[in-house]
Amino acid sequence: MTTSSTLLMGAGMGLGLIVAVGAQNAYILQRSIRGDVAMAPIVAFCVLSEAALILLGVAGVGAPVETAPAAITVMTWLGVVCLLTYGAYAAVRALRPGGGLQVGGDARIPSTMGAVAACAAFTWLNPHAYLDSVVFLGTLANQQGGDLRWVFAAGAFLAGTVWFSLIGFGGKALRGLFARPGAWRVLDGGIAVMMVVLAVGLIRG
Repeated sequence: MTTSSTLLMGAGMGLGLIVAVGAQNAYILQRSIRGDVAMAPIVAFCVLSEAALILLGVAGVGAPVETAPAAITVMTWLGVVCLLTYGAYAAVRALRPGGGLQVGGDARIPSTMGAVAACAAFTWLNPHAYLDSVVFLGTLANQQGGDLRWVFAAGAFLAGTVWFSLIGFGGKALRGLFARPGAWRVLDGGIAVMMVVLAVGLIRG
């Protein structure tokens, strides 16, 4: 397999896993649309986290992760608590009248560091992040053999960089739509439902 085809395969597989709707993506997009925190640190954190997970996989950490059921169980339940808590906050916002992007008195608007911390929880307390990026992508990368495994990893990393930049910096294009309170209530309602579904999915495995 050539270098270019390996790079494209890594990008395609990485994009296929990252683009899947999840808590991390929903949170980044929500904060991007609101524009109430600086997005550059959030995007940088997500990109670096994805790179770290991919590198762990290429380095062969996937096997120990896959054979550590106790650690996976602990991460699963921590992730469930995190998802249900954020889902409850979203449900409360959906059920009360708001003011679109100009919501006043919202005590839950985070600082930039608070938003990064939330992304850290959605990323590192999600067992699927380890199974997808460390085990699955790591296995595929190492199947390429030799230096091509790093080319595959680079493709997956580039895909993550593009995706997180798109949802992190592209949310402002949707601000006109979400200037209407009703649109925000629909978004928050959808996020609340999605968090519950994801939590149930984690519990069921």
